[in-house]
Amino acid sequence: MSLGTKTRVGKYELGRTLGEGNFAKVKFARNVETGENVAIKILDKEKLFRHKMIDQIKREIATMKLIKHPNVIRMFEVMASKTKIYIVLEFVTGGELFDKIASNGKLKEDEARKYFQHLINAVDYCHSRGVFHRDLKPENLLLDAGGILKVSDFGLSALPQQVREDGLLHTTCGTPNYVAPEVIHNKGYDGAKADLWSCGVILFVLMAGYLPFEDSNLMSLYRKIFKADFSCPSWFSTNAKKLIKRILDPNPVTRISISEVLENEWFKKGYQPPVFEEPDVDLDDVNAIFDGDPSNLVVERREEKPSLMNAFELISTSQGLNLGTLFEKQMGLVKRKTRFVSRLPASEILTKIEEAATPLGFNVEKNNYKLKLNGEKTGRKGHLSVATEVFEVAPSLYMVELRKSKGDTLEFHKFYKNMATGLKDVMWQTQQEEVSSSCSDTKNC
Repeated sequence: MSLGTKTRVGKYELGRTLGEGNFAKVKFARNVETGENVAIKILDKEKLFRHKMIDQIKREIATMKLIKHPNVIRMFEVMASKTKIYIVLEFVTGGELFDKIASNGKLKEDEARKYFQHLINAVDYCHSRGVFHRDLKPENLLLDAGGILKVSDFGLSALPQQVREDGLLHTTCGTPNYVAPEVIHNKGYDGAKADLWSCGVILFVLMAGYLPFEDSNLMSLYRKIFKADFSCPSWFSTNAKKLIKRILDPNPVTRISISEVLENEWFKKGYQPPVFEEPDVDLDDVNAIFDGDPSNLVVERREEKPSLMNAFELISTSQGLNLGTLFEKQMGLVKRKTRFVSRLPASEILTKIEEAATPLGFNVEKNNYKLKLNGEKTGRKGHLSVATEVFEVAPSLYMVELRKSKGDTLEFHKFYKNMATGLKDVMWQTQQEEVSSSCSDTKNC
């Protein structure tokens, strides 16, 4: 755990922060009764009420309860304290599919097809329950230790009651590069057809290593999407090209359906239908956490004694439990967080980070052994904000994690590369890394 106090909620001991957004934080946690690792999404009640988001959160929780499928992140339970809501989720260790593309550039066709099959399985199941995701992209696709794809983040999902009398959805949401043209037009859309378009973009990215629709100007990007102005690379097989073109049809009426995708010759190669059990759904606890009854509330208990990051947490920071990558700086990857190891005292590490970040145009907020670095300039997706945390791994050995909390991922990595130059004296390389870096310099290893 980080240098600070340990927090316990019910039977769960909270660990490091895995990610954060405007309304929620996701933390690593451990069930102290079973030893099982989970992820807990923590929401601030007051913020939700202030932004009139209670109905949306109820919908997200109800959505997760409706779904029990091997390719969808599982929700175990929901709890609430006086001020917070806790959603206990399955914790997977294989990282984001986005990271796999970022490190490999592109996937081989058979591997891309396997992940696409997992994705279609998940989306088809959700649609059969009347649930539409509406923000499908590689960052919302996680991998477990066995390489099984899991769809996450139902914060923008739509349930049947959101469909209007015309049978269409009317909320514009999602990530521009992955959004179907009819969603941008804002004249109502079929959630199933819109989700399938996003699946088509994801398949293209898996196989090509880049986006089919990309432009720094948003209106130019929309024009490309409206016309389906893209071309497949030469290494795509003929059947893969045909399927992608049928999915990325700008007219939702003539666009291929998921049932047709399931019968497609290219898709069916090596296909294994999912095996799963039907969930026994009871939504009583979803309503209970919002009704204010004190008997339904849990209490956050803090232990004042600082503790080391335990072995479970340390291992879980390494993608797919591969300890060889545990201390990689991974400076070339387009990831939303990155880490390094240092032997300097924790207070000195934080001072050095502050000194390196300030000349780059960042304001620094301090909170115990955490820093929040807020960019002064507006970037592609607003102001860049970076959360920094120091973990004690062993006596005189610290792991430092820098995590993008707001802004553009590529801008985060540009910032990190610039800052790393000023932190050379802080970062500690293992002997293995020194050997591998000298090998790459001499090209003799």
